[in-house]
Amino acid sequence: MSKNVTDKPGVSRRSFIKGTGAAGLAAAVGPWIISPKALASSGEINILMWSDYLPPGLLKDFKDTTGITINYTGIGSNEEIINKMKATKGRGFDIVSPTNMRSPQWISLGLLQPFDYGRISNLNNVNPAMLRVGDEEWNFDGKGSHWLPHIWGTEGVSWRTDLWTPPRQGELPSYGDIWQEDVKGKTMMRPHSGMLGAGLYLETTGVLEPGAMRKAYDDEATMRKTWEVVTDYCIKNKDQVKLFWNDADSQKNGLLNEGVLVGQSWDGPPITLMNAGDPVQYRAPVEGALAWVDGMSLSSGAENMDQVYAFLDYSFDPDPAGKSIDGGGNPDWGGHGYNSAVLGADKFASQQYADTFGSVYPGDSLANLWPWPKEPQWYADVRTEYRNKFVNA
Repeated sequence: MSKNVTDKPGVSRRSFIKGTGAAGLAAAVGPWIISPKALASSGEINILMWSDYLPPGLLKDFKDTTGITINYTGIGSNEEIINKMKATKGRGFDIVSPTNMRSPQWISLGLLQPFDYGRISNLNNVNPAMLRVGDEEWNFDGKGSHWLPHIWGTEGVSWRTDLWTPPRQGELPSYGDIWQEDVKGKTMMRPHSGMLGAGLYLETTGVLEPGAMRKAYDDEATMRKTWEVVTDYCIKNKDQVKLFWNDADSQKNGLLNEGVLVGQSWDGPPITLMNAGDPVQYRAPVEGALAWVDGMSLSSGAENMDQVYAFLDYSFDPDPAGKSIDGGGNPDWGGHGYNSAVLGADKFASQQYADTFGSVYPGDSLANLWPWPKEPQWYADVRTEYRNKFVNA
């Protein structure tokens, strides 16, 4: 999961039409005078989003604030988002949550529609650098942005502090640590991104040329040449891997209950464990943490449009956006453990969030991030081919 930007604010509070006088006036003059906010003060919204992004406190507060019920379907991969949307032709979901670099895989599907910026009163709270990603990379057919930034994070290295320590000054981990003999059979990763991490490590050893993993995005022939090397290495050393994870809970469980000592993981799950006092540390590795921004897109089959824009305004309010990072001191809120694309959201997270941020991104870690490049469909297909070879070996 990945990272570095600022946090996102949310919406102004919704209001109901109160009192018989107001209701009578509305009935007499006609329904056209009822504001979208009033219309959105009830009903439901169907959201297909990463499994840990909408904590209990947010779901409850949004319902209390707007009267709108969120029907939340959690997912664990971009492929799952695309497959569910293809299966329903976009129906059944109002908002979905693709990652920033996936725009080439969506452009020809016809499953999304552009946002109406004029209906998002809190849009100026969104980090402008992230907002430009939607304007530039998700502006399909010149119809406007089909993607808004929501949560950003990184994928790096996490470990059990009571059982293992990175063998470098400052306890800086490396993707290569996962492949060392001392942790054989006690590591975890998501297959396709773990293979990328292995490739970045191999760049440092001379097995691959520096920059080879990024150049692999240029064309299929270049990719295959590089990924053949990575796949052979991963298969040869597959005994290192205790667990292939696919969502936030499986990462947490691996570190706490499955005997994992060190692994490549998103930042959110181990940071949540860190904040709970568990003997876990997440940190950006020396090769650079893989950085991403997960967004929100509007399904072509969306049926609850007033509710959609109420949710967007709420999401871009710094208060709920910040509390949803780690609860902001409220133990009943919950938290996703990542970072918000809403400016000022960090002020509503806890002091612990600021302290933890410095711990997981020490030194020049933020300058050393490895942003996921824009990902063509051919690249995703070929990567899946090599991923399957590794997993099934």
